Amino acid sequence: MRSSWPSAAGLAGGIGLDAWLGDPRRGHPVAAFGTVAARTEQVLHRDSRAAGAVYAAVLSGGTALVGALLSGRARHPAVRAALTAAATWSAIGGTTLRREALAMHGLLERGDLEGARQRLPHLCGRDPAGLDEAALARATVESVAENTSDAVVGPLLWGAVAGVPGLVGYRAVNTLDAMVGNRSARYERFGWASARLDDAANLAPARLTAALATVLAPVVGGRSEEARRVWLRDGHRHPSPNAGPVEAAFAGALGRTLGGRLSYAGRVEDRPLLGNGPAPSVQDIPRAARLSTAVGLAAGVLAVGARGLAVRRSRR
Repeated sequence: MRSSWPSAAGLAGGIGLDAWLGDPRRGHPVAAFGTVAARTEQVLHRDSRAAGAVYAAVLSGGTALVGALLSGRARHPAVRAALTAAATWSAIGGTTLRREALAMHGLLERGDLEGARQRLPHLCGRDPAGLDEAALARATVESVAENTSDAVVGPLLWGAVAGVPGLVGYRAVNTLDAMVGNRSARYERFGWASARLDDAANLAPARLTAALATVLAPVVGGRSEEARRVWLRDGHRHPSPNAGPVEAAFAGALGRTLGGRLSYAGRVEDRPLLGNGPAPSVQDIPRAARLSTAVGLAAGVLAVGARGLAVRRSRR
């Protein structure tokens, strides 16, 4: 019968590696998966939801299956812990998210708008051309909020629920959504399944992220009651069922208003306003990064504790 500590210890170890090193600079498993996904798309792409569903099922299901097979073969507790740590490190990206946000803050503080525009694609997919300082600051804060759920809380929650298969399967789903889930002409039908699968995978992580952001609002000088009020009032107004609660909770915690016009993948959208108070300024970027760090730390503690408890219960 397996010991209960390797899975929880591996999660903790992977969180520690991310805090210490950030994303792997070379040979990142997500980049390798992206290469495989791009080549698979060349074979399977059709202007069809059915073809897109096969694509999403093969890649996300296949990745989770590989994770399950590797976990099953890892007999020694230390090997299981190391495997879980490696999967966790490759799946989460909280440190790199914070570094990118602070890099944007530094560029904007120096007045280097062109440098900030060139840096923005490291955080999000919206079109940076022509964005002024205020728009770049808003884009950064919104991206920090959304990616706290996608790149930190999401993988940790699925790692707590399903171990290595949950970690790598979630990251595969999230990556596929980033690659083919947008509403361009090429992916309107083919990317539908990937986008819907990502929506389903993030239902719980997004709401956990929003809940943690409301509780931790005092870390950035906000009030938990206000953050919760904004989340419940405005979260459903966003076109994304998962980005909405997270961005609204961050807006309430920071005392700022998010949303408005943006250009993404050649489309101009007028997003609903979330929150109260002024639009975010350059000085709000470090505050958003600090809130993201606090949420990620809390999610890590919960994930490690839940994983250890879940494994113990499964042995009874």
